[in-house]
Amino acid sequence: QVQLVESGGGLVYAGGSLRLSCAASGSIFRLNVMGWYRQAPGKQRELVADISSGGGANYAESVKGRFTISRDKNTVYLQMNSLKPEDTAVYYCNIRLPTRDYWGQGTQVTVSS
Repeated sequence: QVQLVESGGGLVYAGGSLRLSCAASGSIFRLNVMGWYRQAPGKQRELVADISSGGGANYAESVKGRFTISRDKNTVYLQMNSLKPEDTAVYYCNIRLPTRDYWGQGTQVTVSS
């Protein structure tokens, strides 16, 4: 079993910044991918960014140049700058293992104009 504990999130004005953190614990295979997804009301969950245990990162086009994903062993961070109202969503931490994915409970990010 794997547990994911998220922190960060909250309310910020447009143009502001937030940092999300997610710590994974439990039976974690050394080769894995950790990432952040988000789901806005009435929309499907979408990938924001992910990063492999080797350090390779992927970003959604909508966040490139504004968000930065990083990790320290089994903790992943998402630095979000220049936030826009359309970034408002519940953000979920994810870890992808060879056997299955695990999800965090989600943290709300609200960007007010």
